[in-house]
Amino acid sequence: MNQEKNFSISKFILKVLQGALIGLGAVLPGISGGVLCVVFGVYKTLMEFLADPFRKLKTHLPKLLPTIIGCVIGFLGIAKLLAFLLERYEAPSVCLFVGLIAGMLPSLFREAGEQGRSKGSFISLGIALVATFALLISLNVFSIQITPNFVWYLFCGFCLALSVIAPGMSFSTLLMPLGLYQPFVDGISSFDFGILIPAGIGALATVILFAKAVDALFTHHHSVAFHAIVGIVIAATIMIIPFGSFTASIGSCVINIVCLVLGIVAALLLDRFNQKYTVE
Repeated sequence: MNQEKNFSISKFILKVLQGALIGLGAVLPGISGGVLCVVFGVYKTLMEFLADPFRKLKTHLPKLLPTIIGCVIGFLGIAKLLAFLLERYEAPSVCLFVGLIAGMLPSLFREAGEQGRSKGSFISLGIALVATFALLISLNVFSIQITPNFVWYLFCGFCLALSVIAPGMSFSTLLMPLGLYQPFVDGISSFDFGILIPAGIGALATVILFAKAVDALFTHHHSVAFHAIVGIVIAATIMIIPFGSFTASIGSCVINIVCLVLGIVAALLLDRFNQKYTVE
């Protein structure tokens, strides 16, 4: 009996920890909260709940509650630290994030092939890879900058929600080239309601409008959709690597490599830990 109780407590703590990492991933550059939902096995449950919240409230909310608690902790609690790290140690921080994403790719690819792979799956991966590269390169070339305001913070909320309901769609990938990422993270860290309210409205509207469509897409075209996500993740990750910092000095190169390795190892250990405990 005590063993069952201890196991239940361990599962609850694990779900809260996973939720915190999902919330963290929703804020971190290049990482998608949706990808972490997939990696930690809560994506299907979450999408079923968001697609039909009233009918699924009793059955799905108890399963998701520890994860939701963790998400709030990770999302709000890490924002101030993230803003500090990006300001003081930008290149090592980004390298750590890149390592985390790279370490999660095997589990994401495993999930993509859960229902088999076809030629269409790899075509989808290739198209998504090329299209993402083209979009991000064009944004960098034209150096698009936007003055943040209420409407653009609505857009930030849209991108944030999309990064959860569409795995692999990292909102920071879109916001960074537009100059919106830093003010958005600063607003979260300082609990600026002038930013949090429009972002919340944008996120809620996105969930209401797109959750069912995205759920249907991944239900009926699982392999093609997930392989497209793999392509997006690979392209977005390559685009945020701070290549210039590797050649700045030997010291910075070594630090960046260490951060990359630490990120990869941490992600692989989390994946192994996640496979050890079935939390669904």
